[in-house]
Amino acid sequence: MSIATELTRRLKLSHPIFQAPLAGGGDTPELVAAVCNAGGLGFIGAAYLSADQIRDRSRAIRERTQRPFGINLFAPLQPPDADIDVRPALKQVAPYYAELQLPAPEPPQVGKDRFESQLAAVLESGASVFSFTFGILPPGALDALKRSMLVLGTATSVAEAVALEQAGVDAIVSQGSEAGGHRGSFVTAFEFAMIGTMALVPQVVDAVSIPVVASGGIMDGRGIAAALALGADAVQLGTAFLTCHEAGVPEGYKQRILTAHEDETRVTRVFSGRQARGLVNRFMTEMEASGNPKAVLPFPLQNDLTRPLRNAATRQDRSEYLSLWAGQGVRLSRSQSAADLVARLVAETEATVGRVESLRNREHQNT
Repeated sequence: MSIATELTRRLKLSHPIFQAPLAGGGDTPELVAAVCNAGGLGFIGAAYLSADQIRDRSRAIRERTQRPFGINLFAPLQPPDADIDVRPALKQVAPYYAELQLPAPEPPQVGKDRFESQLAAVLESGASVFSFTFGILPPGALDALKRSMLVLGTATSVAEAVALEQAGVDAIVSQGSEAGGHRGSFVTAFEFAMIGTMALVPQVVDAVSIPVVASGGIMDGRGIAAALALGADAVQLGTAFLTCHEAGVPEGYKQRILTAHEDETRVTRVFSGRQARGLVNRFMTEMEASGNPKAVLPFPLQNDLTRPLRNAATRQDRSEYLSLWAGQGVRLSRSQSAADLVARLVAETEATVGRVESLRNREHQNT
């Protein structure tokens, strides 16, 4: 792809294609390295990893590629109310625990904030890029990161993008409402931040003076070309990489994506306590039908409460209990290697750009 942008030049990338961080195991070292070796930028979604796991994962990637790679963490969050009543949530999930032959659920505990130790591991990782979501990093953390890597913040509105630029990030990931997984909203209320990618990207581009990465619902070269035409320096794709051979999600998860339609995703809090887009399944439907807002704990308590269910469902191949994070472009998913996916994306982008140029030349000839 003969498209060079500020980000591709700074990172020495062949293509303006980022594999989105896939926290939860989807972004295996094999997947991240394959994307990097194909000329894109692979990411580790490290939010749920310990410091030692971040070091191990980074080492495994460095053994497989000499190319730049990235790491993503959640910005530090305020801990949930310690006095919250967890009994309604325990009662709500107890039948599912029993069905999967698990012991009765226990109250989730607010663990010690691991951000400082995670950050230390990131700084030792050898990564070239760090991205974060759910807020703004503490100034000291941002300064430390910028001394050795490019730092990207996630925005779901123009106000968030401006706040991130003022905080000192190097680039903005502009996350449209079509995106799978967790919403990154932190300034704008969730219900007002559901702005589509193609509407959000040009507004963010016009509002900030740093590079913008388009994210949300982009699955092929047509989406990449459109995002670049709107002013993005690169694009970030998540769902497209989940069905790659190297992705670490269960096979049942991959098959659900490969057979899903565009109207089968929904934003929900029932798995993690924070709004996230995924494929509708039994757990999502039944939990939401309960109509009891107290049955869903705030993040990360709900995430900890449902983790045993999701782990058991993975072992038992029960996708009706998995958090099947996916974006609205699911019909465009394909089963292939990461290298083949990147090559296809490049070819499709070039073809799309060529088609536009052909139409423009034809118009000139007719005038």
